[in-house]
Amino acid sequence: MSDPAASGPVTIALDAMGGDRAPEMVLEGAEIARTHHPDVHFLIVGDEARIAPLLAKRPALAAVSVIRHAADVITNEDKPSAALRSGRNSSMRLAIDAVAAGEAQCVVSAGNTGALMATAKIVFKTLPGIDRPAIASFFPTLRGESVMLDLGANIECDAENLVQFAIMGSVFAKAVLGLVDPTVGLLNVGSEALKGPDPVRDAAAKLREIEFPGRFEGFVEGDDIPAGKVDVVVTDGFSGNIALKTAEGTAKLYATWLRHSFRSSWLASLGYLLARGAFRRLRHRTDPRQYNGALFLGLNGICVKSHGGTDGEGFAHAIDVGVDLVIHGFNDKVKQEFSRFEGARNGDDSASTGPTTAPIGIEQPQ
Repeated sequence: MSDPAASGPVTIALDAMGGDRAPEMVLEGAEIARTHHPDVHFLIVGDEARIAPLLAKRPALAAVSVIRHAADVITNEDKPSAALRSGRNSSMRLAIDAVAAGEAQCVVSAGNTGALMATAKIVFKTLPGIDRPAIASFFPTLRGESVMLDLGANIECDAENLVQFAIMGSVFAKAVLGLVDPTVGLLNVGSEALKGPDPVRDAAAKLREIEFPGRFEGFVEGDDIPAGKVDVVVTDGFSGNIALKTAEGTAKLYATWLRHSFRSSWLASLGYLLARGAFRRLRHRTDPRQYNGALFLGLNGICVKSHGGTDGEGFAHAIDVGVDLVIHGFNDKVKQEFSRFEGARNGDDSASTGPTTAPIGIEQPQ
């Protein structure tokens, strides 16, 4: 498949009405992302009466953007089933439809997670062998970065779902991080074989029996995540979302404590001035906005989920993730790796040969 960048400018469809501070936050994020990717175009989907005045104040963004009016909005209170039935004219649905029609190569939304997953699954369809897509993203660790999924798309999962997440997470780690043999762990309340709910124990038993593009290391606990004990952490969306937001809250807690500590005395303030460069780097490294933007892994289309409560800078990073995934042909790499795995599992030796896909090397914004 040809490089998407070679066939023309990348177009990103934005659900302008998704998020706590939409559409202002979405347009602010798009304007920031445009400075990172000057050649990218935007299809901004939402209430034209609210979007047009805001876009007019950003002439550089307006020059590379088109507004598509959407009469309806899917709120955070809407159930996924209701969004599917009555949300055909919503900003979320029309943005997803634009990608399916080839008008854009990626959709980015900070809207209702359940509705986004359900709608994207219906429109894009899942890859062969996948029952449910999962939200996957990077997690900072002492060893660098790990992949974690699911982060909120599937509240309840059975053993087969967790096995599929492990396979997809391994493929993701190979394609994105360039790991030859990524290690995989199932998040549990202990490392002992008899601990945890039935689906987790059953999934562990299956992962010990099958061959997949990774190496199963058994159970991992919450403190193993930041330690980087494994490359891929697999869990259901309920536990994954709690772990993610606990980590974000802890980072904000320590940042607040540091600010208070350095303001406690003139000597402490002097210490901050002497070390402010180091603390600036620390603040950047632990800023949750730098990790905003998670992929719905397992879909036959690129859909990036932004945190609903983020600001413009955080949403810009979600756009950056989408742009990089498109430019580097990420979904094709995932499909190639998963097809190779499925073929090998079904006894097709030819599926396991051929060149190994190169890592895409997602860049962080400067």
